[in-house]
Amino acid sequence: MVTRKPKNPELAAAASNLAGAARHIRKAVRNKVDEIGASASAEMGKAKRRLDARLKKVEARLIKATHEARRSLHKAVREAEKRLQATRKAAQAKLAELQRPGKQEAAAKKAPAKKAPAKKAPAKKAPAKKAARKTAT
Repeated sequence: MVTRKPKNPELAAAASNLAGAARHIRKAVRNKVDEIGASASAEMGKAKRRLDARLKKVEARLIKATHEARRSLHKAVREAEKRLQATRKAAQAKLAELQRPGKQEAAAKKAPAKKAPAKKAPAKKAPAKKAARKTAT
């Protein structure tokens, strides 16, 4: 594009100064935007590192809680198995004792005989009301 030379040299100098000022402003704005972007990027990096640190802590707590839950579950299962074995042994011992000859009568004698439930006395009927006699007078 062909530019015309202004006839007034002062206007030409002012236009040149304005163009230079516009370049300086453009450069300053671009530098400021770059600085803002760099500082925002740095802050984002810091926030990301903090978030990662918190995430690691939470994961560690979760792993620890899961491990503790597994441990307590295994402990409860072991205790239940021990109780089951003890109950099984006791039941087998009772069964073996009951199956021995001669012990059945002793076991029957040891167990108290159940009493028959006492019969209830029949409910008494209310005495019938005597009819009032009319007397002839």
